[in-house]
Amino acid sequence: MAAGANDASAPGSHAGAHASVRDLARLWPWLRPYRGYLIFMLVIATLAMVVQSVLPIITAALIDGPIARHDTSGMYPLIGLALLFGVLEAVLFGIRRRAMNISSLAIETDLRRDFYQHLQRLPVSFHDRWPSGQLLSRVTTDLSTLRRFVGFMAVFIVANLAVIVVVLVLLVRLQPMLGLAVIVVMLPLAFATRLYERRYNIEARRAQDLTGDLATGVEESVLGIRVVKSFGRRGQLLRNFTGDASRLREAELSKNRTLATLWTIIGTYPQLVLAGVTCFGVLAVAHGSLSKGDLVAFITLQLRLNWPLMAMGWLIAGTEEAVAASARLFEVLDTASDITDPVEPARLAGPANRPARLQFDHVSFRFADAGADTLHDLELDIAPGETMALVGPTGSGKTVLTSLVSRLHDVTGGAVRIDGVRVGQLSLLELRRTVSTAFEEATLFSASVRENLSLGRPEATDDEIAEAIEIAQAGFVHELPYGLETRVGEQGLSLSGGQRQRLALARAVLGRPRVLVLDDPLSALDVHTEAQVERALRRVLGATTALVVAHRASTVLLADRVALLDGGRITAVGTHSELMASNPAYRNLLSQEVRPDACLDANEARV
Repeated sequence: MAAGANDASAPGSHAGAHASVRDLARLWPWLRPYRGYLIFMLVIATLAMVVQSVLPIITAALIDGPIARHDTSGMYPLIGLALLFGVLEAVLFGIRRRAMNISSLAIETDLRRDFYQHLQRLPVSFHDRWPSGQLLSRVTTDLSTLRRFVGFMAVFIVANLAVIVVVLVLLVRLQPMLGLAVIVVMLPLAFATRLYERRYNIEARRAQDLTGDLATGVEESVLGIRVVKSFGRRGQLLRNFTGDASRLREAELSKNRTLATLWTIIGTYPQLVLAGVTCFGVLAVAHGSLSKGDLVAFITLQLRLNWPLMAMGWLIAGTEEAVAASARLFEVLDTASDITDPVEPARLAGPANRPARLQFDHVSFRFADAGADTLHDLELDIAPGETMALVGPTGSGKTVLTSLVSRLHDVTGGAVRIDGVRVGQLSLLELRRTVSTAFEEATLFSASVRENLSLGRPEATDDEIAEAIEIAQAGFVHELPYGLETRVGEQGLSLSGGQRQRLALARAVLGRPRVLVLDDPLSALDVHTEAQVERALRRVLGATTALVVAHRASTVLLADRVALLDGGRITAVGTHSELMASNPAYRNLLSQEVRPDACLDANEARV
């Protein structure tokens, strides 16, 4: 089960942390382009609600005037004025809703785009730590919560406060002593509201974190459905899901209990005040200090005050959810990437298709949360056009070493150089055009075969794509229902492991990069297909500088030289034959013997 909000050490897990309104204020850069819409929307909504508050005054004038005098003709102007105010209110609400949709959806779109761009900029180390469900819940649920706040709740908080102020002023104007009494007895309500607001903030944050946990669990179980079914672990996964769902249910119930208590207080207290107002108002009318019309207007205004007060409970709850959502959002946006473009990028000399020299100059690397280096003072020099095989036991650091070339991770000591230039001095765009990588775990996207192949080189021609397919022995794509336009589905799971690996290899070689990094790209291929791919690869490897992680002796034979990596150090470098003859550790690692004629064929192919 994924780490989550109930694990205080997990990224994004701050259940119990108290966010503040300052987190909402940080949204201003995204609100600024639409401030005209927002101000217009705020003014219109406030005017519409104030117009509603004026209607009781018209009612009072109607009762104390034409109705009291039995003047039928005098009623029509006041009725017409009330009708005009009603129509004006409806028109204002319609205009406000249109402005709300335009601005709030645009703000949400901008936030979602910038959040996604930031995720793409963050280093691999960040994504290794953060559960994908937590990120998914932020880019969907939390952003939708912020849209509702910006487009509706923020506007009506201001509008409701304006109505409350206007109504209280009108109450004091109608009957000063009674109006002031209403203001005084309402003060405890503000205190109670603030108390429950703080509690709701914490509970809302916990529920949002647990939603991310649940999303992570669902995503992992769906992506791993083949493993789940093959091991018959549906029951275990269901229990895990039920546990996550139960924790989320309890968090939501706790949140709703707090909200229900708040609504009960906000709903009941004004009714008690209204009962008192009615009693004292009737006595005031009986003693002649208040007219019947003013009493009706006072009670109507008091009733008009109840709805904004009750709505404030819901609006405050929504605001607290928005505060928690913005805090969760900025947890990611505030994470700075330590792999960035240099201020003044260097440029590589020579044509873009010329093989480059790749050097590891006293390279060390340590993960941020590790107590020791994974790679230690590592030196390796790969000449232009040379293919270097990297061999080593599991856990020796081979994959980490290959990730340093394209700066998926950055060295913590020494330097990786391409043609003498530190990779950190190159712009990321130029570096990743220069270096192409095929990983052992072939990742494909829910897109067409053509889109997956041309991911690193969108301008590739049909002839170049066909050549890459031939090199990777991926001709099976032509037998798919729509050929290159066939969509391969999420993670490419509609294809076999070997097919995915061949497409990933074709993608890597398509651009004919100056440096090619292959992390055991043939591990999922059968012996026959592997031999065909290796024969085709030799043509490509002769025109580029290549670093190939190898676990099979047949893959090692593709290389001009072999580097043995053990314990994070390069312990030997030489040809396959030299290492087999002189290095016992290398012989033990490649325990399967290679046929002499295979060695001869490989050597002849490189001549």
